[in-house]
Amino acid sequence: MISVQNITKRYGTVEAVKDVSFTVGRDQVLGFLGPNGAGKTTVMKILTGYHFPTKGEAVVDGVSVQDNPVEVKKRIGYLPESVPVYGDLTVDEYLSFIADARLIAKPERRNAREAAIASCGLEQVASKRIETLSKGYKQRVGLAQAIIHDPPILILDEPMSGLDPNQIIEIRSLIKRLGKRKTVILSTHILQEVEAVCSQALIISDGRIAAQGTPEEIAGTLKGADTWRLTLKGADVDGVKEKLSRLAPMERLSGITLDAAGAESGVVALSFSTPADGTGLDGERIFDWAVAEQLKILGMNQKKISLEDIFVRLTSETRPANAAANAAANAAESAVEEEVE
Repeated sequence: MISVQNITKRYGTVEAVKDVSFTVGRDQVLGFLGPNGAGKTTVMKILTGYHFPTKGEAVVDGVSVQDNPVEVKKRIGYLPESVPVYGDLTVDEYLSFIADARLIAKPERRNAREAAIASCGLEQVASKRIETLSKGYKQRVGLAQAIIHDPPILILDEPMSGLDPNQIIEIRSLIKRLGKRKTVILSTHILQEVEAVCSQALIISDGRIAAQGTPEEIAGTLKGADTWRLTLKGADVDGVKEKLSRLAPMERLSGITLDAAGAESGVVALSFSTPADGTGLDGERIFDWAVAEQLKILGMNQKKISLEDIFVRLTSETRPANAAANAAANAAESAVEEEVE
């Protein structure tokens, strides 16, 4: 449904996006992650035809963004970070305007508007002026305008922004439902939302892709993805270290720490990490090892690497030139808006 091949976007001498490539299949929900200034919004604006890449090609639903941006816009629903609403209109009036702008046939406009209102939980405020609504409800109105024409592709930039916990649960459920029949790209800073909603994740840092795949696949590429903490009785520190070599080859383990757990003789606290690539250890194997080595397990805990850990590790490896990239991008967009005015 979406294919991005080697796109680069320059603002003057600053490269906001650098040779980025990825694909998103039908009925997938892609979580698009990155620190501020990493290039997320620039990529989204390229996919929506708001900006064109300096180099490379973006294809949406079989249509080139560069060659036919108007046709691309017909096939997508876009929710930018700043919700595009008119405060002096009621929700009904605004969505009627959007239905008209989207060229929805007149006999179908009422049903399209009511379906969008129902999907986004706007029934109670449909007759209210948008400027009187809370930020959370304004966000829902923005999502309603993105889905009113039932597009096959949704591009949502920070759709959870400003929502309370109950609203986040409702919008998360809506995105999950939409993801069963649409392709969705979801930009967010809420990493838990990616784990809860998205089938794929893409992490961008300093304008380049740092990782992509499922969270599990990304974790599998990172050394020391799973951390085990054991409290053992039956040996001293040196004895446990020798026994540990019979649990797994030492080159498969990292971050090994061994300490006496307390005053009681023969109690040792052990911690080590092993890759989460399907060849690591599980609790049953560790238990069998302890029994064979005549060790008693007093405590055992496994900590799997989280998407937050992955994000911090990958994005801290490069330091994006946030200020320069953002300033150049903002200047370019201001110039475009002034020309339009």
